[in-house]
Amino acid sequence: MNQEEAFETFKSCAVEVLQVTPEQVVKDARFADDLDADSLDLVELVMALEENFNITVDESELEGVETVGQAFDLVIGKVG
Repeated sequence: MNQEEAFETFKSCAVEVLQVTPEQVVKDARFADDLDADSLDLVELVMALEENFNITVDESELEGVETVGQAFDLVIGKVG
């Protein structure tokens, strides 16, 4: 899976879990400000990403992750 395919998978998870449009899921979008996601939404998103990418994300790794790009980089770091 290349980066583009991976981002499409990431985006589809975000659209489904966060109930946003695909156009809203861009790398510089902030979860709280731009996507109106609270901490529960983010936990659900992480669970969906773990399932789709077959990875495990520790809760401590999520500290400081505020944007789609940061979350995507975290996921890609685990897949590769």
